[in-house]
Amino acid sequence: MQNMAVSIADTYALGAGPWTVEPVTRGALGQIWKLSGNGSSWAVKELLFGCDEGQVLREAALRNASEKLGIASPRLLPNRAGAHVSRLGPSADGSCVKLYDWVDGTRADASDPEILSWCGRTLALLHTAGAGAGGTPDSWYEQCPGEAEWAKLHEEVRRAGMPWSDALGRFIATSAAELAPHVTPSGADDLVTSHLDVQPQNVLVGRAGPVLLDWDNAGPISAGRELAQAVYVWSGGNGFDADCARRLVRAYRDAGGGPVVKGLDSFSTLFATALNYVRVQAECAIDPAVTSAQREFASGQVVAALDAVPDLTAVSRLAEALDAVG
Repeated sequence: MQNMAVSIADTYALGAGPWTVEPVTRGALGQIWKLSGNGSSWAVKELLFGCDEGQVLREAALRNASEKLGIASPRLLPNRAGAHVSRLGPSADGSCVKLYDWVDGTRADASDPEILSWCGRTLALLHTAGAGAGGTPDSWYEQCPGEAEWAKLHEEVRRAGMPWSDALGRFIATSAAELAPHVTPSGADDLVTSHLDVQPQNVLVGRAGPVLLDWDNAGPISAGRELAQAVYVWSGGNGFDADCARRLVRAYRDAGGGPVVKGLDSFSTLFATALNYVRVQAECAIDPAVTSAQREFASGQVVAALDAVPDLTAVSRLAEALDAVG
């Protein structure tokens, strides 16, 4: 770990140290470390599955445009060469890392009315900052596995002897089959570049207010579909609170957000990402090419995701609760 700390400090010209680095949390795409020295701290994100440099450029551009509109977020810091992503070690197999300001705070409380209003305003500002997006949304947000793909994956999981194989089979026969027809390509009418992962675990509340973290997924998306997904997540998921949902949408509209949530079609991205997350984590859990730690993490994510999959009846009721908000 000491070698890692010294390497990062040198790559980003942080000074002589001494430096320490300690693990903080693990996400789906990377490990977060806290790098400390010379009386300061930074957040290091180690990308565990490679790096798309074009994606990092989109992240930096949206983050900078959003800052000008008042959205607080950690700076994505450039290295000595001016790049926003660095590879540690001389070989092509070295880890890719990004360096950010360290942020102290507590996780956002989604039941706090002021936080809900902040979320709605923030989404509206993100959509303003990312207006006029080019390109098309990634298939992760627009498509989902078909019957044949699910069947093949389930058989591979069964052969691998995963303890959640039967649960995956039930999910494929019920939730996956129910949600898939509602996953459709979006139109170009409300396409924006946005954060794509605005959820409570990516918001820290410090002395100066909420700070939005984890911009790794920044890219084009339907603004209305991102709004619908955020409403579902922040209002309580399948056990949503209708007043919380309406408060978030009203704050979005009051801050200049244009799209509205109308019917199940608005939740297409929510359904696509839920289905795709189960798929990729199940694939990773039985992949011999990744580390045992990565397989173990993925296996736990499958179990958690199967317990939290959106319920079509609940989402229908949420859509109805939002019909009058405009």
